[in-house]
Amino acid sequence: MKMITAIVKPFKLDDVRQALSDIGVKGVTVTEVKGFGRQKGHTELYRGAEYVVDFLPKVKVEAAVSDDIAEQAIEAITSAANTGKIGDGKIFLTDIEQVIRIRTGETGNEAL
Repeated sequence: MKMITAIVKPFKLDDVRQALSDIGVKGVTVTEVKGFGRQKGHTELYRGAEYVVDFLPKVKVEAAVSDDIAEQAIEAITSAANTGKIGDGKIFLTDIEQVIRIRTGETGNEAL
């Protein structure tokens, strides 16, 4: 089992969710986050004063998937979140040792 964590632009969330749903991912967790990468934020003008916005709004999408669809899920996220511009985000893939569904006690792939 794998945990896929994707940091994407907020307006791409619906596209990513739909792409994951289309390949059979049953559930995702979404968190609003702030951060920066190579773009290092940007400057904005507010009431005539210029200030630097260091942390840009992003969305973190987490999905636990079985090993056999992990690559499909990564490709789906990549194609759905890609704008071709700086700040499109990152995808992190990590191994999951165990998953347990609290309600039923199911473990492993059955718990996904």
